[in-house]
This record gives sequence, C-alpha cells and structure tokens, in this order.
Amino acid sequence: MKLETPCQAVVWDVLPAIRAALAVELVNNGIAQKEVARLFGMAPSAVSQYMTKKRGYRIEFDNEIKDAISRLAVEIQEGKIDNVSAKICDICRHLRTGDDACPVGPT
Repeated sequence: MKLETPCQAVVWDVLPAIRAALAVELVNNGIAQKEVARLFGMAPSAVSQYMTKKRGYRIEFDNEIKDAISRLAVEIQEGKIDNVSAKICDICRHLRTGDDACPVGPT
C-alpha cells in the first residue's frame, strides 16, 4: 500500500512548479537571476535550474494559472505586493480544487 497524500504532491510538484514559473517570468521581464534568488531566499543555482527546467518542471499550467503567475511577477517588479506568499498560496489553492485536492480549504 502506498501512503502518499495529495499534500505531498503540493510540496514535491506544485510549489516548485509555481516558483519555477514565477522565477522564469521575473527573469524574462529583466530581473537578474541573482536578484530572483535573493527574493526567493535561495541559491542562484536553484534559479538557474528553474530556467533550464531541471527543477520545477513536472506540471504544465493552464492559461489561467499562467496569467496569475504573470500578474504576480508584475506586481513584484512594481513593488505593489506586500505578501508574495499569500499570492502563491492563492494560486496553489486554485490548483488544488477537485477530487484529489488536499483537504485544507481556502483560509
């Protein structure tokens, strides 16, 4: 019997994919990889792995999620957002709807 919860998928697949997509968006919008790494609290090599799809590539997002990530990147760049974590959680919550979703609902 395999004891894997939907929340494990969030930790191993969903959050890394969101962070990767956000990092790529920021870098493509002109933010240096080193600065993205600082914003994310990670090593620049991790951002490089996001850029080359060695990390955070297991999920392909639909256009709605891609748009939400793009808007978040712009908000970060423009300094219009105070709580990036809350926005990432909103995106994650949206992805977790459905039969296999984590039992934790919106806060």
